[in-house]
Amino acid sequence: MPEGDVLRRTAARLDQALAGQRLVRSDLRWPTAATVDLRGRTVLGTRPYGKHLLTRFDDGTTLHTHLRMDGYWRVAPSGEPRAAGRSPYVRAVLADARWTALGHHIGMLDVVRTRDERTLVGHLGPDVLDEDFDGTPGVPVGGLPVHDLPTPGIEEALRRWAAQGDRPVGELLLDQRVVAGIGTIFMAESLFVERWWPFTPADAIDDPARILRTARELMRRSVVTGRPVEAVHGRDRRPCVRCGTPVRRDEVGVPPMQRPVFWCPRCQARGRAVQARAVPGT
Repeated sequence: MPEGDVLRRTAARLDQALAGQRLVRSDLRWPTAATVDLRGRTVLGTRPYGKHLLTRFDDGTTLHTHLRMDGYWRVAPSGEPRAAGRSPYVRAVLADARWTALGHHIGMLDVVRTRDERTLVGHLGPDVLDEDFDGTPGVPVGGLPVHDLPTPGIEEALRRWAAQGDRPVGELLLDQRVVAGIGTIFMAESLFVERWWPFTPADAIDDPARILRTARELMRRSVVTGRPVEAVHGRDRRPCVRCGTPVRRDEVGVPPMQRPVFWCPRCQARGRAVQARAVPGT
């Protein structure tokens, strides 16, 4: 499932293949971009932001892609059969003389002027993995400038958090307008580490910065070493790795945007640190 960690690894792989290279092939299989030809343009690099990818070119153009739930990019040597991109699920093909990048199941695709990237990602909160999020180690993005992207830093994320009132913390962490990059896996894993009930009102959390830093560190490790086995996500009715209590699966969010959340009824009890308000139906 693509979250901020996957986008960082994807951007790094695209940079290895295409950064600094002149495109010899371009095929954007998207209704609003089908006539755009990127051949002859040099790739400056791909800038991940939250769950978005911004591939920038030397003529001031940006290709924006979003993987949604199922999308992914793969790289193959140019000239090999798999680089042809014949699958009906391939939505974008970018190739230089050596490598071909194929975007499968892409969920969003736009071509805009680089100076207009804010129209696509300006509504997002700070990227939890950016180097300037706080003083802890981040994940480099190949030196591409962050110009005109959302205000960075944990202070901005906390300001946006404070504006959410009593919204359930699990739902808040999934809101990319508060902080960008966290999805259902790292939402659940972060709350499990910090022992917070996912339905705890956000304004009852005594140290929200700690939760954000925990999510950042879990995701940073995933970028460096690969996704670990989840401690709680996806473990419905299986024993908690800490206490043995069967893990519970619920949903957070408002229909039709609700998402699954996994939590331990003992380790993440409702009264942890505060008297959390009851949630109807739980």
